[in-house]
Amino acid sequence: MKLILTQEVTGLGAAGDVVEVKDGYGRNYLIPRGFGIRWTRGGEKTIESIKKAREARSVRDVDHAKQVKATLEGSTFNVAVRAGDGGRLFGAVTAADIASAITEAGGEVDKRTIVVTNPIKSLGAHTVTVKVHDDVEAQVNLNVVPA
Repeated sequence: MKLILTQEVTGLGAAGDVVEVKDGYGRNYLIPRGFGIRWTRGGEKTIESIKKAREARSVRDVDHAKQVKATLEGSTFNVAVRAGDGGRLFGAVTAADIASAITEAGGEVDKRTIVVTNPIKSLGAHTVTVKVHDDVEAQVNLNVVPA
């Protein structure tokens, strides 16, 4: 089955790529979750628009990625969340929460580039990884505070 990816899928491709996958994987996983759409001959306009949007969001080159990395690693970002008496959170800190905290502080990060290895469920200092570029990853310091 040929698909046009609408989002980056790890191990498969980036948004706007045309990929060949097994029928069940495409039909049961990628299409229902919005990661891809069926490929058609008229899909060229879709591919172009997806690639333009991806280029607008992406980092220009490796040098620019290193500058963004230095900016992100040079500061600590506060994430305000609801917490109980013992310092435990109601839920967990999501990638969207982290992205909005970085954006409020003046940075520009897409939530899909944030990698949270273990769920953040307590107050205090935590570290997450941000994939700034394919070759550049930044270790971002977070300070989870009660709202």
